[in-house]
Order: sequence, then structure tokens, then C-alpha cells
Amino acid sequence: MTDSQRWLLPEGIEEALPASAERLESRRRQLLDLYHTWGYELVIPPLVEYLESLLTGTGHGLALQTFKLTDQLNGRLMGLRADMTPQVARIAAHQLAHRDILRLCYIGSVVHTRPVDFAGSRSPMQVGCELYGHAGLDGDFEVLNLMLETLRICQVEAPLLDLGHVAIYRQLVAAAGLEPNEESELFALMQNKAMPDLRAALAAWDIDAAAREHLLVLPELNGDLSVLDEARQRLKTAGSSVQLALDDLEAIARRLQLRHPNLMLHFDLAELRGYHYHTGLVFAAFLPGAGQEVARGGRYDEIGREFGRARPATGFSTDLRTLVRLSTAPAEESSGGIFAPADHDPALQAMVEVLRLEGRRVIQGFQGQVQDPQAAGCAQILVKQNNQWTVVDVSA
Repeated sequence: MTDSQRWLLPEGIEEALPASAERLESRRRQLLDLYHTWGYELVIPPLVEYLESLLTGTGHGLALQTFKLTDQLNGRLMGLRADMTPQVARIAAHQLAHRDILRLCYIGSVVHTRPVDFAGSRSPMQVGCELYGHAGLDGDFEVLNLMLETLRICQVEAPLLDLGHVAIYRQLVAAAGLEPNEESELFALMQNKAMPDLRAALAAWDIDAAAREHLLVLPELNGDLSVLDEARQRLKTAGSSVQLALDDLEAIARRLQLRHPNLMLHFDLAELRGYHYHTGLVFAAFLPGAGQEVARGGRYDEIGREFGRARPATGFSTDLRTLVRLSTAPAEESSGGIFAPADHDPALQAMVEVLRLEGRRVIQGFQGQVQDPQAAGCAQILVKQNNQWTVVDVSA
């Protein structure tokens, strides 16, 4: 590596320079304040954990996204976190298991081996909330609203909310009685919505005709709220659990329409994001032209079992870097600062302290330094007038 290349960062690894860092930090504070008002308590999981804990319940995909390293103290394999949700689930099930209803929030950097979003980043700043201990729709509705409020705070406007329910697919697969290799192939075909290949595979497998037809129609069941009525008809013989899942989707949609009358809703019953992880309602927010989702979440009731306590759970997460980048808010102009000259007058130092306690930005000059307030990013300066230190505009 040449000297001119030493400053280069790995591909997809980001840093934040002052203006960007200030925007990120401002939003971070606003979001933590928001979550606090909703009763969500902040947790700060570690940057690394033993691999078996870090990957619990998340499936093969996250294993491929996790950087691995060896603990030099005992030789065990550790991982650099790629997702904070399993860590928060561990904390909830082990450290805070005595709490029946538990609301937790988190924010921190994660690292991926490969970029997963449209911006090509491998270092998202993940932020999210998790609700443990409530299995009803009220919990799902609270988390959904908190995700939408997160987008509003970050001034990410006019999202489209995509809703699905993985229990529908789980029931259809169980009724078909597929072999493990067939189920894996079916999952891939559903994800890709490869209809000709899906028809060919289902025709080749020894499954019930009704189960085959149910799986074939599932990718077609997407659209606005009316698609739920269509699904009830086309899946009416698929079992009561399918009908209950459709009822849940409609109930959530009706409540969302009342609270957010301008929110665009879309339903996709073949959307299987987090299938190996989620157990019920799943949702994601999309923006026009953004490609992939900007926030996502859903119910994942079983993950706590691996940590010693299974209980209902639902939550959402997003990337703060992405939200700040997609924000419709104009860039905030810095209010600048106040320049204090290099003078050891106690009255000046007292004035500087008062201003800083008020939250004002004061930059103190140094002896021997060229006293240039504008070069220091200051629009004002402290000057001594009538034996008192006073703040005046630089141009005055």
C-alpha cells in the first residue's frame, strides 16, 4: 500500500464528518427522547458476543453477514454484531426475565460482511424498539406506530407500508407435507416470485391438490386492502389459522387507517422477509425510488426460548444513516459560534462559562494565534465595551 492509500477506508465502511455527525447525533437524541416518552428503556449491547448467542434464531443469512474472530482468552468463536435484535432478545430473556411486559430500545453501529442496502453500506447505525410479553394486536399496533413516528421524526415522508403474515405461509407449507429440501426450494421460488418454476416444482412433488393450489395462488395475493377478501375466498379451505391471520391483517389495517388516514398500505401474502425468524405479522416501510425497505419489523415469539424464556415479542429496526440521507428536511444551517479572544481576564472567562452553560458554542482563541473569528466558524465575537464583555456580530 502506498502512502497515498493509507487513508482509504474498506469498501462500504463509513465515517461521519462534522456536519453529518451533527445531523446523526441530533436525530439520535430526538429518537431516544421519543422512545422514552413511549416507555421504552435504552439498552447498550456489546459490540462482540460469542457466535452461538449472536446468531440465535436468525438463520443462515445473518451467519453469512457476521464477521468472525477468535477469543484469545479461551479460543471460542466470537462475532462482530451484524444485527442488534438477537442481542436485545438475550438481554430480555436472561437479564430482565422477571419483567412481564418489557419495552426496550437500542441504537448502535453494526457491521456486515457484504452490503445489503441500496446505498452499498456495510456499517449501518441500527436503531429500533422491541416489545416483549404481549401477544395481542395491541402490541403489534404500538410497534408499527412507533416505527412510523420514527420516520416522521426523521422527516422521511410519505412511506408506503407493506404488510404480510408469515403464519399463512407456515400453515400452507405444513398442509403440503413437504420434505425439507422441497421446502427450501419452495421458499426460494416464493421469494423470487418465479411462477413458471414454482408451477413446475409443485407439479413434480407428491402433495395434495388443494395444498398445491393454495401455494400457487399465494404469490398472486398482493395489492390493496381488497386483496384480503380475495384471499379469504381463494384460501377458504386452507384452515382456521390462515383465516385468523387474515383477520389480524385486516384489523391492523383498519386501525392504521383511522390513525394515519393518508398512509399508503400494501399487502403481500407471499412476502417472507425474516421467515426463519418471524412468526406472525411482518411489515416494512418503503419510499418511492428508494429500492429496498427503509424500516422493517414484525412478530418473533419464539426467539427467547433459546435463551431460557420464550415469550411473545415484536419490534422494528431501521438504519439511522439511511433515514438521515433520505430526509426531506433541508440541511440545517449552523448557527456558528462566538469567538472569545485570547485574554485571561477573569471577567471574560466568567462570561464564557455563562454562555456555555446556556448551550452557546464558544471558541476560545490561543496566544499567538491569528484572531480570525470567521476562520473558526464564528459569526459573533466577545469584545470589551465600557469595561464589560459583550457579544457582537463579526460584521458589526
